[in-house]
Amino acid sequence: MADTAATGLEPVAVAVVAPVRLLPTPSDPAGRVVPADDRPTTADLGRLRAVLADLGRVVVAFSGGADSAFLAWVATDTLGAANVLCATAVSPSLAPEERIDCEQLAAEWGLRWVEVVTDELADPAYSANDGSRCYHCKATLLDALGPLLADDEAGDEAGDEAGDEADAHGAGSGPTATVVLGVNLDDLGDYRPGQRAAAERGASFPLVDAGFTKADVRAWSRRLGLRTWDKPAAACLASRVPYGTAVTLTTLASVANAESGLRALGLSRLRVRHYGDTARIEVPTDELTRVVDLRQAVVEAVHAAGYRYVTLDLEGLRSGNLNDALAEVSTVADRHGGGR
Repeated sequence: MADTAATGLEPVAVAVVAPVRLLPTPSDPAGRVVPADDRPTTADLGRLRAVLADLGRVVVAFSGGADSAFLAWVATDTLGAANVLCATAVSPSLAPEERIDCEQLAAEWGLRWVEVVTDELADPAYSANDGSRCYHCKATLLDALGPLLADDEAGDEAGDEAGDEADAHGAGSGPTATVVLGVNLDDLGDYRPGQRAAAERGASFPLVDAGFTKADVRAWSRRLGLRTWDKPAAACLASRVPYGTAVTLTTLASVANAESGLRALGLSRLRVRHYGDTARIEVPTDELTRVVDLRQAVVEAVHAAGYRYVTLDLEGLRSGNLNDALAEVSTVADRHGGGR
């Protein structure tokens, strides 16, 4: 048997009713410490621990968002760091601020963390940006995580950089680990073909299995003292590009730079939708007047990212609203013989 100290992940007996390791209780936006009875949730943390205990050894697809961060923390707290590897896919579709935050969270929470470089842009099916883009993106991620799941023998047989990565970061000996994603019950009602790609490749959704909604994740994160409890949703940068418009390195860089410039102005919840040389800015409706007040700085930041025209969407921030165009894209594809 391989030396488990060298290989990393190792099977251990898990106490499902492990005591909750509370971090300092966060304050609400007004600075008030929120008591436990102000954070209602019907989800059972013990049930989530039991789901993870049944899996035994996991690789968490760790984007740094509220869901995957919560899952990474609970998995590590339940199974022990030796049995949990948190992997962040790094590519042009990941906002630079998100990559930095993943690293910081890993350091703060004692997570075993590794970056995995993915190159979904090399797949023409992804860059074409039809309704299946998310499927191909998630397939690329799961394929990249494969070497981290294998035991030592599989890693040795690979004999390439991926195999070396698995050895270095600890797929370890014993049963193969399972990739787990921070999908919650609310996600099941949205159009997310990436979930199908993940399920086809053997990934598991512990939050779904344990009955957690998005609100439950945030409530438990707040109760546990996780600073990600109120972190705004941050989908990949490719989600800013309308379906039917090719996703390119230049496009993703423009979106990333525009959003980074606006965040530097203090706008934390936003999207910059890409329409060629036009940027459509979305912020919550209660921040529309703030954007107008910052008009000159906003225009300069977006122009610096390469856009000629800067527009503000008066309907406000609507996560996933580009999915509304999927029916239209499908109709165009059918008309040209490309429908599925």
